[in-house]
Amino acid sequence: MLMWLRMAPALHLIFLLIIHRVSSADWGVNYSPTQICVLKNSTITISCTFTYPTPGYQVMKVFWNIDQVKQGEELADLSNNSEYSQRLQYLGDKQQNCTVRLSHVTKKDEHEYYFKFITDVTEGKWIGIPGVRLSVTDLQLESPERVTEGDSVRLTCKSSCKLTDTPTFIWYRNSHTLTNIGDELNIRSVSRREAGHYSCGVQGQTYISPAVYLDVTYAPDTPVISISGSAVMMEGDSVTLSCSSDSNPPAQISWFKGETSVGSGRIFSISKISSDDSGEYKCRARNEHGEKYSDPVTLDVQYPPRNISVSISGSAVIMSGDSVTLNCSSDSNPPAEINWFKGETSVGSGRIFNISKISSDDSGEYKCRARNGHGEKYFDPVTLNVQYPPRSVSVSISGSAVIMSGDSVTLNCSSDSNPPAEISWFKGETSVGSGRIFSISKISSDDSGEYKCRARNDLGEKYSDPVTLDVQCARFVSCSPAFPVGFAVGVFVGGASATISAVLYFCLSKRKSRRSAVKESEVR
Repeated sequence: MLMWLRMAPALHLIFLLIIHRVSSADWGVNYSPTQICVLKNSTITISCTFTYPTPGYQVMKVFWNIDQVKQGEELADLSNNSEYSQRLQYLGDKQQNCTVRLSHVTKKDEHEYYFKFITDVTEGKWIGIPGVRLSVTDLQLESPERVTEGDSVRLTCKSSCKLTDTPTFIWYRNSHTLTNIGDELNIRSVSRREAGHYSCGVQGQTYISPAVYLDVTYAPDTPVISISGSAVMMEGDSVTLSCSSDSNPPAQISWFKGETSVGSGRIFSISKISSDDSGEYKCRARNEHGEKYSDPVTLDVQYPPRNISVSISGSAVIMSGDSVTLNCSSDSNPPAEINWFKGETSVGSGRIFNISKISSDDSGEYKCRARNGHGEKYFDPVTLNVQYPPRSVSVSISGSAVIMSGDSVTLNCSSDSNPPAEISWFKGETSVGSGRIFSISKISSDDSGEYKCRARNDLGEKYSDPVTLDVQCARFVSCSPAFPVGFAVGVFVGGASATISAVLYFCLSKRKSRRSAVKESEVR
């Protein structure tokens, strides 16, 4: 270390040295160390000792100076500087110790510091040159801006100069102290949990480096869908689906109904939902590291029965004895309960209503009703028209039970058939008319005989049992001069039925011959 003695003329100095028998080796200032590097805002202590010839000299004044700045003709006393007066503390004495303490150091404090002392001997002054060089540093954190989950990461805490004291570096993540010690922080396989703001400091010091954000990127986690609104969705409701997925960078969200893309963004809304919107929905989260699909969620849009219809299986023409199946279909959610009605009478339930060996009794109007928890609806009735050939063909006679010559007689033919039968009339084997009604006005003995009707439709025909018209004469008719009245009376007396038959036979025979005149006689 070079030290110098500032005294007036050289001859005078030589004289003093000779008189007091001293040398420059008796004067000096020693700094330890001469290069100091400290953190901003820290407190430093500059260790210092000084020597001068003793006895013979008494130190009168001691002070510190920076950069040999003068105040007038003399070096400036640092303690008189307003920027240092509150922070500089002299810890030494006027004997040998010149140690000084400086607190709250900043970059402005980077100077070369000198100690000077003045003795009671004129020109007996000494300044320690060179001085102590003070460097003030901050801490800077070096780290990658972005890493991918699973990567190895190194963070380094750096200063602009090598700190004088052997520092113990400590680390912080999001202001929480980590257990790692050292100027490097190594993470072998970084996870998303280790993302955050990192900073470093020195143990025992208040200064902490500016924080650096470690951005850990990763592929999307499996997305999750949440549904807002009622658990039971009715037609016309509004429904909002929300897709959430943890990823870095934030994932792009897409929506699918089945395999069809229907939208994008974290929120998917359907206003006035309809049954067409029912189905499975899922969302996809995708970023540069990968993609994931959510589990599907089902939108089950409920509504009352609608579009109800009935179909009939089998031939268009329903014949007696056929099997007929009615099928009721209905669009509804939840599925409707189906009931069947013939007219207003309940006859069955279920989508299928079957009639095996249908009969005419089954003819009529049928309708189905679809009902669920949201309403009910009936289908327009369908008619089962069971066709069959004529049956139960019979003839009835209107009028008196006793048919007298000259009466009017009406025969009525009834028949059960579908379609309605065509009616024909026969006297014996001879066709005598058609239509359900067969009338004879002013009946005569010629009209006597067996009559029957025939009912016929496309499916068959049937004859009624014959009925006999027995026309009785109101008065005795002499059909021949040779026919004795006594015979007629006698036969009549012999028996009423035999008499009528005999008379009718005789009269009919004579009328047919048209050969003799009719002679009326009283029959008593």
